[in-house]
Amino acid sequence: MTNIILCGGSGTRLWPISRSLMPKQFVKLFDDKSLFQLTVERNSKVCKSQFIVSNTEQYFLALDQLEDLGKTNNKYLLEPVGRNTAPAIALACMQLDYDEIVLVTPSDHLIKDEKEYEKVLKKAKEFAKDNKLVTFGITPTFAETGFGYIQAKLENDESLMMNVECFKEKPNLELAQSYIDENTKLSIQNLPLKYLWNSGMFCFKAGVFLDELEKYSAEIYNTCKTAFDNKKIDNSTLRIQHSHMEAIPDESIDYAVMEKSDIVKVIPSDIAWSDVGSFDALYEELPKDENGNTLNDKHISIDSKNNLIYGKDRVIATVDMEDCIIVDTGDAILISKKGSSQKVKKVVEEVRKTSELHNIHLTGHRPWGTYTVLEEADGYKIKRIEVKPGKRLSLQKHFHRNEHWIVVSGTATVTVGDEKKYVRPNESTYIKMGELHRLENEGKIPVVLIEAQVGEYTGEDDIVRISDDFKRD
Repeated sequence: MTNIILCGGSGTRLWPISRSLMPKQFVKLFDDKSLFQLTVERNSKVCKSQFIVSNTEQYFLALDQLEDLGKTNNKYLLEPVGRNTAPAIALACMQLDYDEIVLVTPSDHLIKDEKEYEKVLKKAKEFAKDNKLVTFGITPTFAETGFGYIQAKLENDESLMMNVECFKEKPNLELAQSYIDENTKLSIQNLPLKYLWNSGMFCFKAGVFLDELEKYSAEIYNTCKTAFDNKKIDNSTLRIQHSHMEAIPDESIDYAVMEKSDIVKVIPSDIAWSDVGSFDALYEELPKDENGNTLNDKHISIDSKNNLIYGKDRVIATVDMEDCIIVDTGDAILISKKGSSQKVKKVVEEVRKTSELHNIHLTGHRPWGTYTVLEEADGYKIKRIEVKPGKRLSLQKHFHRNEHWIVVSGTATVTVGDEKKYVRPNESTYIKMGELHRLENEGKIPVVLIEAQVGEYTGEDDIVRISDDFKRD
């Protein structure tokens, strides 16, 4: 069985912790592990390999975090533009054998009851072998309006197989409560629940899914086939061309296949599941002190309780605070009442109008390493740059700034114009505006340097890349 892991995400619901270039699945929130890493660890117990579907910006984040886990048996599908879940899954399935059973999971869900989860997967695999399309319905615990629902019906008492009667859109509170009330009545009678949360997880044979996609959404299938046939392959990485990806209709697997097919089954899954889709949901999953505040070494609490406190660098002191969310990421602070965190998306809409804070943290992760903005003002910017062994930045130039590089550790190979030289700790080099240059680490330890940019404009888009070794990155 292959685990297809979907790594999309815009980084809006947990802003400012997550950003477009560091969405929540890659943020290490749980015992210094990310939701992506927990997904891989959980599913690798039953799957022989991982097939990561992501965009190019998240590709290297996945690479780094899989390397941390020691996972090497991985495939990658890189989408130049997102076209929703149906095309993402289809393109991955086209690379697999017809009878290969796949487990499709988002990368940003938390599942705490792993024993029950393994039982559910075992049952799903049996149904998939019988050429069924299996989805997982989460046992609802309250009237949630942020999830879609699955209306299920028992096929017969002997098989314990649940048919999908229909998929329900995200309901209003009154309708959601009616689903819960009906479930409660059935539970009292020891009958299977009728309404389940739609988890977005699936299990089926790769070929069976493609057959159903071609049958019910031929345009998606045909455009995916064209895109797949024109892919570029670099070892275990498949790259889809931009023009072919754009031609594929933007549609979810639910609309494209699951709501139309007559071979769909649902397995009720009581697996302590959360999509960690808001700060209120995150609060429920984090460890807390005796006053109900999330554990934080930087938090000073005076008569405060039941607060989510997130911050790693600065001391956060609260006095008589209750049921609040306080998030400090160094470059942004979010303060909200619990129960209102779904409005964070509106904050991100406002942030987009004036800055890049929706897009990236002070520390940015790149294929070659990381950079951290230490200070920025009109006319200058100071960064800490770390380049991983064997990596190099693209050959580039800038039209609006000069750069000074001071090496702190490691030995940097610096190309400026036609000159190539080695810059060692406590040595520096200077790159004039408009000069071609490149930074490379040919050594075995990281290169750390301080970069001072001076000029009329120091934005990240003042880069003209002459060559970009993406394969090497």
